[in-house]
Amino acid sequence: MTACQSMLCGLRTFGSDIARGLFEITHSGFAMLGLAVVFASLTLTMHPQAREQGELHLMEWLQARQIAPSPADSLVEPIDRATATDPSELPKQQAKVAYWLSKKYRVAPEPISALVAEAYLISVRSKLDPALILAIMAVESGFNPFAQSPVGAQGLMQVMTKIHGDKYEAAGGNLAAFDPVTNLRVGVKVLLECIARAGSVEGGLRYYVGAGNLESDGGYAAKVMAEYARIREVATGRPAVVVPSEPARLIPAVAPDEQAGSLEKVAMLFKR
Repeated sequence: MTACQSMLCGLRTFGSDIARGLFEITHSGFAMLGLAVVFASLTLTMHPQAREQGELHLMEWLQARQIAPSPADSLVEPIDRATATDPSELPKQQAKVAYWLSKKYRVAPEPISALVAEAYLISVRSKLDPALILAIMAVESGFNPFAQSPVGAQGLMQVMTKIHGDKYEAAGGNLAAFDPVTNLRVGVKVLLECIARAGSVEGGLRYYVGAGNLESDGGYAAKVMAEYARIREVATGRPAVVVPSEPARLIPAVAPDEQAGSLEKVAMLFKR
C-alpha cells in the first residue's frame, strides 16, 4: 500500500468517526436545529447579501406563524370597567361632597366619588358650578345610572335619548346613555343649551325639565336650587344636615310645544 493510499484510508476512517460522533450528538432534533442555526449564521456572516435575504425570510416566517391574539386577551379588566374612585384619593372638598351625597342618597361612596370628580372636571370646561351639576343628578335620578322615566328620559341626568341621540354618537350610540360618565357629559351639554336659550340658570332648568313654555315647572327648578345650596354648604365646609332621601314618586311632566326644533328635555318632576 502506497503512502497516498494509506493517507486516504486514514482520512476516510477519520471522517467516518466524525460522522458517527456527529450523528450521536445530533440525534436530537433540537441539537440538529442548533447546528443548522450555527452553520447558517456563519454563512450569513460571510455573505452580507445572503444575510439580508435570510433576515427577510426569517421575519416572513415568524409573521406567518405568529399566533393570533385570543379575544380574551383584549378584554378589559373589571376594575377598569368600574365607575368608581377611592374617596380618600379625592381633594378634601370633593371627598366631603362625595361622603355627604353617599349618606343622603344611600349609594356607595366609590361610584359617587367618581361622579363628583367628573362633575368638578366638567365644571372647568362648562363654567358651571359642579354643585349644580350634582344637584341635577340628585333630583333627576337619585344617582341611579339606570333610571328611566315613562317618557324615555334615561340615566343619571335623565336625558331624552331619542331627542339627543346625536350627542351620544361620539360615545358609540344611544346605549352609552347608561354609562354614568357619558350621560353626565351629555346632560351638561343639554343644560348649557337650555341656559343659553333661557338666559339664566333658573330659566335653563325650566327648559331642561321640559317646562320652558308652561306656567309652572312643578317646583323642579326650586328643588334643584335648594339641593344645589346644600351641596355648596358641604363643599365650603359648612355642615349640612344629612336627611336620607326617600324614594321619589315620579310624575311625568307635560311635554312643551316643540316649535322650531325645540331643545327641551322632557324629564320627570320629583314629588316627595
